[in-house]
Order: sequence, then structure tokens, then C-alpha cells
Amino acid sequence: MESWLSWFDRGAPEPGESTLAWTTANTVALELPTMRLRDCSTRRSGQPALICAPYALHRAVIADFAPGHSVVQSLQGAGVDRVYLADWRSASPEMRYLSIDSYLGDLNVAIDEIGAPVDLVGLCQGGWLSLLYAARFPAKVRRLVLAGAPVDLSIDSSLSRLARNAPEAVYDQLVARGGGNVSGEEMLQFWSRRLSPHDIEVALQRSLSDTGGPELLARFDQWNAETLNLPGTYYLQIVNWIFRENRIAAGEFTALGRKVDLKDVKAPVFLLAGLDDEVVPAVQALATAHLVGTPPALIAAASEPSDHLGLFMGAKTHAHAWPRIAEWLQAELPGVLARRA
Repeated sequence: MESWLSWFDRGAPEPGESTLAWTTANTVALELPTMRLRDCSTRRSGQPALICAPYALHRAVIADFAPGHSVVQSLQGAGVDRVYLADWRSASPEMRYLSIDSYLGDLNVAIDEIGAPVDLVGLCQGGWLSLLYAARFPAKVRRLVLAGAPVDLSIDSSLSRLARNAPEAVYDQLVARGGGNVSGEEMLQFWSRRLSPHDIEVALQRSLSDTGGPELLARFDQWNAETLNLPGTYYLQIVNWIFRENRIAAGEFTALGRKVDLKDVKAPVFLLAGLDDEVVPAVQALATAHLVGTPPALIAAASEPSDHLGLFMGAKTHAHAWPRIAEWLQAELPGVLARRA
């Protein structure tokens, strides 16, 4: 009830911040050019987990949407007390030249502030960013969770197909029209179809005619409308290097001055896929297991009857998959201590 009531008891947002209240109480631990590092912890000790929200279209509230629909709360409810969240900033005109390296660099600063090694939880496009980070700084990541993360784009999906088939000039024009950035509002029209109430029920995995349903629908509509602007440089690198050229999976991606090899990722990995996910199909989300250097015995996976948004917002996914992920983060895994020794 406190979480629900907090939506209606909120002062003016900070400049550039969402008008939506957070479900989980948090403080801003660090202000960086690309993000606000939000500290949602309930204790000051224990193994920290950092949720790397997608920086693609919508705000990081996707990871803390509502009671029963929050990655932050699901982790905390299953015993992960130190939870942090990368709350990405909407790109201002001054940010137009920021690159993927800019975001990896600030992610590195955030993790140093938290105290490495961390458990890194990457959602969707926050997943490939987390994986790149884990390959670039393997000693700073204890365990890695990738939920609906597109990595090997040679595997067909609606997202990879759209990125490949649209003429390159389309993306250049998006950047030019935005004065060097890409407008989130325009990108929403370009990438997404209009979501009906039924689509939202599928994503949230609950009926909107139940108690609290109308409030959830209004909240979802507001979240969906509050898009993020992206730096043009960052956006074109994603489109060309990741979606069109598949550099991460091919071992051709250079991050912070060094070509990264996914085989350098030897930390335990948990892969979460949606069986009804058309954006990142389950076969694509689970294929990452064959790219990393983690021993097969330390790779866990789960497939949920969920679409893409349902992996992060769905009530049933939060009842089943995320508590399991939280337990996995806290479990003593066979061979981990011996391998590190």
C-alpha cells in the first residue's frame, strides 16, 4: 500500500526526470553524465546487485514499475538487500556525441562507487551493455543475469530484421532531424505499433478490470509516452555495429580501447527468455550461452510464457522467474570457489 500511495504523494521531479514516482524508495547515490545511480538498498552490507535498465526508448521505471511488477522489489523480496539501478538520462543537445564507450565508462564508475565485484542484471539492451562490461572488466562482475538480451543478431527477430532491412539513410535522417540526437517520441513511432489495452494486459500478465487495473493502465500509458532521447553517435553505433554488423557475437567489438572477447566472461550466467517474445526470441536470448567462456555447469536458464515487456513487468514472471533469479544470485554454486581459488 505504501508503494501504491507514493505514486500520489510526490513533489516536483528533478529536471529531465520522469514524472512517474518510483515504486521502491531510493536515493541518488551518484550523478553521472549518462545516468543517475539509484540506491534502492535496504541494508548497507551484503552482495550488491546493479540493474542495468535498457537505454533504448523508455525510462528505467521499467525495472520498478509497480508492486508485483518490479524487478527491484522481486529481488528484494527474495533476499537481495543491496539493489542499485542505472537510471539513464534523456539525451540533451550537449550529449549528442556520447558513444557506447561513454556509457560503459560511466557504468564502470558506478560499479567502482558501489564496490566491485557486483552482480550485474541486464534487461534487454541493458543486457548487451552488461555483457560487454563483463567481458571488458571480468574481475568486477561476480554473476551476470541477462533478461531478454539481444546479443547474437544473426538469429532472426523482428528487431534485427527491421534494423537490417531499413536503409541506412533512415537512421542518419533520424539523427539529423534531432539535431544530433534521436527523438524518443519519433523513435517510438518508428519502432513500435500502438499498444491496445489487451497488449498491456499481456505485458503486465493480469486483467486490467481487477482492482487497481485502471490505475495500472494509466501508469503504463504514461510510462510508454515518456520516451528517452538518445545521443546520435550512440544510436548509430547500436544500429550499425550491433544490429547490422553483429560485432559483439562475432568478437569484433572494441570497448574502451580494447577488443572484447566474450570467452573472457567466466562468471556464472543466468539467461531469461520469453517464449512469446517477438523482439528477442527465446532462441536468440538463450544462444548467448554458447558465446561466453562460463563453464556450462555455471549457466542457468529459464523460459517464461511471456512477451518481451512481460519479462520485466509481468506479474507471473515476477511470481516465478525473478524469485528464482534472486535465489540463484545468493546460492553457493558448485565449483565457483574452487575455480576462483
